[in-house]
Amino acid sequence: MTELTHQSVLLEQAVDALVTDPDGFYIDGTFGRGGHSRFILERLSQAGRLLVIDKDQEAIEEAIGLQEQDERVIVAHQSFAGIEELADTYGVSGKVAGVLLDLGVSSPQLDVAARGFSFSKPGPLDMRMDTRQGQTAAQWLAEASEEEIANVIFEYGQEKFSRRMARAITREREERPITDTLQLAELIKQANPAWERHKHPATRAFQAIRIFINSELKDLEKALAGIVEVLKTGGRMVVISFHSLEDRLVKQFISRQEKGDDYPRDMPVTQSQLNPALKRVGKPLKADSGELEDNVRARSAVLRVAEKTA
Repeated sequence: MTELTHQSVLLEQAVDALVTDPDGFYIDGTFGRGGHSRFILERLSQAGRLLVIDKDQEAIEEAIGLQEQDERVIVAHQSFAGIEELADTYGVSGKVAGVLLDLGVSSPQLDVAARGFSFSKPGPLDMRMDTRQGQTAAQWLAEASEEEIANVIFEYGQEKFSRRMARAITREREERPITDTLQLAELIKQANPAWERHKHPATRAFQAIRIFINSELKDLEKALAGIVEVLKTGGRMVVISFHSLEDRLVKQFISRQEKGDDYPRDMPVTQSQLNPALKRVGKPLKADSGELEDNVRARSAVLRVAEKTA
C-alpha cells in the first residue's frame, strides 16, 4: 500500500448528498485511497453495504485492507464502466441507494513518478490507471500518426497548439524513442508558444493523453447510463468532475435524463408522460475557500447530484 496520502475533494458535501438510507446498498465507483468510502461507511448501519470499484492496483490493495476491517465492504478490481454488470452479479440492479464517482487522478497517482502521470517528475511514460492491460502512453506515441496525436491533444486537452506539439513529438521519435515523462514535457513545452501564468505548458497535453490512454470519457458515458439502470427510485448519483470535458458530459447527461423521451415539440404530451429518469438535486457545488487553502487540487472540482425519479 502507498504511504502517500490523498485528500478527498468535497468529502462532506458528496457523502451528505449521497447517503439517504443508512441500510442501503451503495457504490463508490472510484475508490482511490478510500476517503469517500470510509466516510460513507460511517453513515451506514450494519445492514448497509458498500461496493468499491477501482482500476488501479494500489487502490485495490487499499480497498482489500478496508474490506478486512469491515465486512460491509465489497471490492471489485475493474472500471466503473462495468457498473451495470457488477450490480447484476450482486443481485442489486434497480436496488442501489446511491453511486459516487470522484473523477480524475488521485494525488498518489500524480505524485508517484513511476506511474508516468506527472510532467514535473522523471518517470516511465505509462499513464495507465490499470497497469495490467492496454497500451502505455509511450507505446501509443511511438505508433500513432501525427494527425491522431494532434486530434487527441486538441479534443481531450482543448489545446490550440496541438498540431505544433504533435509535429514535435513525431520529429523527436525519428531520432530517439519517447519513453520518459520529462522528455515529453520538454518537447511539448518547447512547442507551446503561449505559456499561461501558473500553469505548466504541458498540462493540457498530458491531460489529453491520459484521458485517451484510459478511455476516461467513454468509460464515463457508459457508467452514467449504467447508473440510471442500477439505482432504485429515489437513489442518488453524485459525480465530482475536475475538468470541463467531464463536467459538460455529466451536466448534459443529467439534462437529457431530466427531459425524458424525445417527442416532437408539438406533441400534446405532459412532462410526466415523457418518462424522465432523473431530476437534479440542488445546484452544482464547488470547494469553498477553506478547502482550497488545504488542497489546491480542489480548485477545479464541480459536484453534481441527481436523483432517480422512476
